[in-house]
Amino acid sequence: MPTHYENLLIWQKAMDIAECVYALTKTFPSSELYGLTSQMRRAAISIPSNIAEGHARSDATNEFKHFLHIAKGSLAELETQIKLSIRIKLTNDSDCNDLLNNLDELSRMLYSFIHSLSNKKHNK
Repeated sequence: MPTHYENLLIWQKAMDIAECVYALTKTFPSSELYGLTSQMRRAAISIPSNIAEGHARSDATNEFKHFLHIAKGSLAELETQIKLSIRIKLTNDSDCNDLLNNLDELSRMLYSFIHSLSNKKHNK
């Protein structure tokens, strides 16, 4: 396992996603500042934060996996919020396609990483 969470591809991708969410929500009306803007930013921040926190506790594989599952939950929350922002016309499909594709890719990466941690624990 990498010696620092910043070396994890899942953390790097999660940081890229958070950056994109900040850029996207800058275009939202100020009336959404305490609504979807705040919720989406919190969910986006939660993903890399939980990866980092779990990695810091990497001496306990189960604890790391727990934080990765929380990150996956935040990812699903963010995906839902993006889809809602499209439905209520705060943004459109074309502005969010790349972001949604990146969320899908990160979700698969997290699943694979969790699975590899499970296999690593069972193979010891």
